Amino acid sequence: MITLVRRVTAACALGAALTACAATPQPVRPAPSATTTAPSAPPTLAPGPGGLTPVFKNGSRTHGRTVALTFDADMTADQGARAAAGEHFDNPGLIAALRALKVPATVFMTGRWAEQYPEQARSLGRDPLFEVANHSYSHYAFTDDCYGLPTVSGDGMRADVERAYAAFRRAGVPDARPYFRFPGGCYDRRALKALTPVGVTAVQWDVVSGDAFATDAEAVTRQVLEGVRPGSVVVMHCTRSAAPTTERVVRAVVPELRERGYRFVKVSELIGS
Repeated sequence: MITLVRRVTAACALGAALTACAATPQPVRPAPSATTTAPSAPPTLAPGPGGLTPVFKNGSRTHGRTVALTFDADMTADQGARAAAGEHFDNPGLIAALRALKVPATVFMTGRWAEQYPEQARSLGRDPLFEVANHSYSHYAFTDDCYGLPTVSGDGMRADVERAYAAFRRAGVPDARPYFRFPGGCYDRRALKALTPVGVTAVQWDVVSGDAFATDAEAVTRQVLEGVRPGSVVVMHCTRSAAPTTERVVRAVVPELRERGYRFVKVSELIGS
């Protein structure tokens, strides 16, 4: 009897040991980090007088030698046939130059451009060197008499801007900035009021490069170098057919401005400084 009890006890002990060995250890979960924070929203300006869309033209003149190169990726809503016929509204060589030179930049893109070149739009939107901002969907003017551009109706302005953001999302741009550049740079009080519900900051410039339709790269380079001051926003273009000299201008301007002590930044950094 004693022998039987000993056998049973030993069997129970062995079974318990095997069960314990087979148990799956529970992972130890680290405590949430107290320093983890959500990504901060891009900086914007407070609404202007009467709650109108604010307008940004340049950054601080006293916070160091910073300059933002901006590029308009223009394509109007009715230029699809021209693109299909071989006209280049993109400029991969320019983007390659900016990457090789390690120059941060802001690209103001139309929704129609993103639809025509979705892979390039996605590449720009996912490259931390760049930020994508809104240049309308159609590249139609928001005022009358703006360099001969077709005109968006007052009722259609907000929808045009929101349609561009939708085109960016479809192309795979994950985080387009809340910055808007008026086609042709043309705006008035009615346009600023129409865009107030969108919550964007309108971004203009203080240095006109003159690269649009230019054929003399040296003249454009001189114009940029003569115009840049600390905090400047330079407007250029990212369309081979309409601005064929821009890549050469960038390759000349960047080393010269760096020699002068300038640091290249995105528009978001200028607004936030």
